[in-house]
Amino acid sequence: MKKLFNLCICVFVLFSLFGCGEGSNTDDGMTKIGVIQLAEHPALDQSYEGFMKALEDGGFVVDTNLKVDYKNAQGEVSNCETIATKFVNDKVDLMLAIATNAAQACANATDTIPVVLTAVTDPEHSGLVESNALPGGNVTGTSDLTPVEAQIELLKDILPNAKTVAVLFNGAEDNSIIQAEMAKTAISKHGMTAKEVSISELNQIQSVVESLVGKVDAIYIPTDNLLAEGMATVAMIANENKIPTIVGEEGMCSNGGVATYGLSYFNLGYKAGEMAVAILNGESDPANMPIGYLPAEDCTLTINMETVRELGITIPDSVMSNATLINE
Repeated sequence: MKKLFNLCICVFVLFSLFGCGEGSNTDDGMTKIGVIQLAEHPALDQSYEGFMKALEDGGFVVDTNLKVDYKNAQGEVSNCETIATKFVNDKVDLMLAIATNAAQACANATDTIPVVLTAVTDPEHSGLVESNALPGGNVTGTSDLTPVEAQIELLKDILPNAKTVAVLFNGAEDNSIIQAEMAKTAISKHGMTAKEVSISELNQIQSVVESLVGKVDAIYIPTDNLLAEGMATVAMIANENKIPTIVGEEGMCSNGGVATYGLSYFNLGYKAGEMAVAILNGESDPANMPIGYLPAEDCTLTINMETVRELGITIPDSVMSNATLINE
């Protein structure tokens, strides 16, 4: 009897070991996803909302068969790295990385757990994939490469007399650098002079924008996470000094910019969510999933009428007729 008891104990221990092995992270029947969002601002928030909606539509429902550990890094790269390490230790089934620094932290933390990124302009240039067409590793997702040239054309249409345009961006953010180069090329193409203005910290915004007063006719800001977070400060100084700002996305426009021709970040996140569903269902592998882009029809022309009135500028009818007006 004693031998039988001991045998049962051994069998139980063996089953326990197999059941709690290194690769097991769904013992409660739940799929586990870790989310790192670089900072809190409307575009990135919308990306997360779109991602979650796609998961739900794909059959992954929070508290039913899905657990989501959402973390906001508050704009700190070191926080991204700490959170990514935690997710690896927690053996999540998939990571969502919202913005470039978050994606780089996830990619550096693991080469086995699938990583789906979104709101990253050029994953290949940022060292996250072998190529945007064929990622080749455990990372894939959606790019928020905006129609920069169309945004500069919008600036020229609204401000036909503009001669000097400041390109304001975060020089420590790969996606911003890429767009800034594109903007400078487009500004020159349209017969204007580009003035490159780089910052790396929120507390620099006020003094840098103040330094542009009397020196530029307009400011262009790409989809930049740092400047999106500090857009209210940019707008406060620029609008007070009658310097119009053309921005990279709708959230920045809502926070005081004049206009944008930009992507739907909700749709961008949704597309990333669809990719995550395919990965979790075993239908696709990140290595073979090209980086996704939104079609041109997902871009929307948005004008902040409150800012237009504050600046006292006139928007041409040809622009107004195609625009979504906010803060009327």
